[in-house]
Amino acid sequence: MLPEEKLAQILARFEFLEAQLSTGADPAKIAQISREYSELKPVVAQIEAWQQARADLAEVEGWLDDPEMKDLAEEEMPQLKARIPEMEQALRLALLPKDAADARPAILEIRPGTGGEEAALFAADLLRMYQKYAEKHGWRFELMELTQTELGGIKEAVARIEGAGVFARLKFESGVHRVQRVPETEAGGRIHTSAATVAVLPEAEDVDIDIPAGDIRIDTMRASGAGGQHVNTTDSAVRITHIPSGIVVTSSEKSQHQNRANAMAVLRARLYEAERERADSERAESRKSQVGSGDRSERIRTYNFPQGRLTDHRINLTIYALAQAMEGDLDEVLDALIADDQAAKLAEMEG
Repeated sequence: MLPEEKLAQILARFEFLEAQLSTGADPAKIAQISREYSELKPVVAQIEAWQQARADLAEVEGWLDDPEMKDLAEEEMPQLKARIPEMEQALRLALLPKDAADARPAILEIRPGTGGEEAALFAADLLRMYQKYAEKHGWRFELMELTQTELGGIKEAVARIEGAGVFARLKFESGVHRVQRVPETEAGGRIHTSAATVAVLPEAEDVDIDIPAGDIRIDTMRASGAGGQHVNTTDSAVRITHIPSGIVVTSSEKSQHQNRANAMAVLRARLYEAERERADSERAESRKSQVGSGDRSERIRTYNFPQGRLTDHRINLTIYALAQAMEGDLDEVLDALIADDQAAKLAEMEG
């Protein structure tokens, strides 16, 4: 059964917000009210549709006593009885607690793990995969930091991805991605196993994370390209050290001003995510067993090129469409991860 008292509270809250907007709310609060109103609007539409469907069913059931309407009632009742449970399930999902970061842009970090140059090449493949996925969804993909190897692999890549529901869809990608294939650098044709680490962080705003000036040390240095070649002779690269946590962030694009902004954005995102993880671990001791734990040491997925197989170990999902996935067709995997996460939350809420 749906929690009808909670549904009534949502409807009342929506009416209150609607009244605030129509009568001219405090300008300082208008943005917050508008955001909450927009978030509640689709939920309210679902509640009202469900209530209308139940009222329609009650009306149709009343027709059974009318000889002239009985045939029509028997025709319409099965459709309504089938639709109402579907609407209730959709409502249950809509009522699940929301991750406040879901609507935020994401900071994507990719680094090679074990496997030497092959791991660096695989990291480059992952970067391209996520870039193509972003393009398919019409998201903005902006490289903030890219350090490459001489063979075109990646030592480190940091990108900012902005668009509708970016973090909500990509947040399950954090962890170790393992690849099994014959490396381009391997002449003998033997299958190697290597790995790359992916971190997806919600972008933090200035108001989320206050970083006192005394907590950071900013160093400038010469930016260098692949193989250590200098791409310019000015001290444009920026390295920011967060002294309390020991987190070090670098950015080495051409503009020192942009490098400082990029590095601060990444630092805020890392500190914000660290705070989210701390709060999450306090709320749920079983967090590590949940999909999307964000533990970067957790092996989450294997890409087996000889067999064209992609396996997500958290939900035991295997698809034989690796080539398509590497071209950015990740929705089948991400939809399954989101559905599994929703099912776990529903079980927790109802259990």
